[in-house]
Amino acid sequence: MPVFRIGEAARLLGVSDDTLRRWADAGRFASTTTESGRRGVDGAELARFATSLAAETEEAVPHLPASARNQLPGLVTRVIRDQVMAKVEIQVGPHRIVSLMSAEAVDELGLEPGVLAVASVKSTSVVVTLPQPPRDGPARASLAKQQSKTS
Repeated sequence: MPVFRIGEAARLLGVSDDTLRRWADAGRFASTTTESGRRGVDGAELARFATSLAAETEEAVPHLPASARNQLPGLVTRVIRDQVMAKVEIQVGPHRIVSLMSAEAVDELGLEPGVLAVASVKSTSVVVTLPQPPRDGPARASLAKQQSKTS
């Protein structure tokens, strides 16, 4: 399992390095020390913690029951519209979600920058890829180790 540096883990969660260190110090998740002596987080532990953070967000932002299970609360950051259609951008943690909808829907929902909204995503296919890890990061070393085991 890869070990992520605190900075890498913080970016994945959309928080600052300092916030993640405080959470580790408070015992919200278990941290470890990397081979180079830096503080890190085991990938499985980071996944568990990310899931618990998501559950906290779901409790804090109630939304209507729907068949779409991927409901992402965030802040509207931009609305571009014409007479018929509109493009609405929502910042969900570190991710930008873009939705195209009718201008009438924007008016009915009162969407404008600063409004709390929930983006519901329902898709029949999801493509999963692996990011290219940094050449010298711990995730790269872990990937190289895994590849050498399978060779």
